[in-house]
Amino acid sequence: MRLHRARSAGLVCSVAMAALGLSACGLTSTNETDGGGSKAVAATSAADFGGMDALVAAAKKEGKLNAIALPRDWANYGEIIDTFEKKYGIKVEVENPDASSQDEINAVTSRKGQDRSPDVIDVGSAFAISAAEQNLLAPYQVSAFDQIPKAQKDARARWYNDFGGYVSIGCDAARVKKCPKTFSDLLDPQYKGQIALTGNPTKSSSAFGAVYASALADKGSFDDIKPGLDFFAHLKKAGNFNPVESSPATIQKGETPISITWDYLNTGYADELRSKGVDWKVSIPSDGVYAEYYSQAIVKWAPHPAAARLWQEFLYSPEGQNLWLKGHARPVLMPEMQKSGTLDATFATELPQTPGNGTPAFPTEGQISKAKQAVVQGWAQAVAG
Repeated sequence: MRLHRARSAGLVCSVAMAALGLSACGLTSTNETDGGGSKAVAATSAADFGGMDALVAAAKKEGKLNAIALPRDWANYGEIIDTFEKKYGIKVEVENPDASSQDEINAVTSRKGQDRSPDVIDVGSAFAISAAEQNLLAPYQVSAFDQIPKAQKDARARWYNDFGGYVSIGCDAARVKKCPKTFSDLLDPQYKGQIALTGNPTKSSSAFGAVYASALADKGSFDDIKPGLDFFAHLKKAGNFNPVESSPATIQKGETPISITWDYLNTGYADELRSKGVDWKVSIPSDGVYAEYYSQAIVKWAPHPAAARLWQEFLYSPEGQNLWLKGHARPVLMPEMQKSGTLDATFATELPQTPGNGTPAFPTEGQISKAKQAVVQGWAQAVAG
């Protein structure tokens, strides 16, 4: 299940690239093209096909899309995939749904020129930047490209953010007497052995986000994540930190009654576990507000280049964006859709409430790289023993 997927999003890769060079992450620099010379491979917009109808026709002729690491229970991807298949008659084959973002890029680089190569990837924005720099991605401007905020896309259209969320605290209200709502609450001795993450922050973007958010809650900043490492060291020393990787299964068993992860995942847990008798409460901590988006990209040597481009057009259409919203994730075009009246108001009202004005700030690429390096170097020591 992708609810506990690593989603490394370049966490280790970005640091290793900076410290050891490009080969540390299996990325290879190349200036080669697909070599097929087809219109689809070279297309940088639907206009290059002659319009959307021609793009749809070309994609239908290919009949298939190779995807990877898209579990059906992550941000409503199951319904997204089903809707795309039904709408266009194109089969979406998802390999290794529980894979990490590093697994995605490994598949891209190791299968260059093969029919088994992924056509598209869905990774953290920091990793998308690194992949674009290594010439692994094909530039393509979706029809809604101009509506995507400048800071949320590559100027050359090699990647663009898709959906995101806030770090949140989930809690089994039946097992925990008083659910914590802030990071400072988590230090209370009553939560002994109960607080878990959805992975290792040196590999998992959601767990890394938890460390970043806890840093912001304790006098840290985008330039200083060390207070976050100190926070988890305190949790470990107090006996509150639980090293078990949280998932709906561990929550139902009572192994991880408190879980820190993205709000759309915790809200998804609530939906999934309600029928199993679990009252899962979700709070976005007011003392550590941190948000992050993931990114879409087309593989430069995608074996189904037209289908890959049509997939992006679908995802960035109001229909696709609202399907992510239905999965409790915040689509990148949400502000524009609110203005145009195309946002599903019902789904929007179901999102967890955010502290403050609801407008998140984001660290720069340099700040993220610095923070990741600190976590890679300091996490094991923080939770040792």
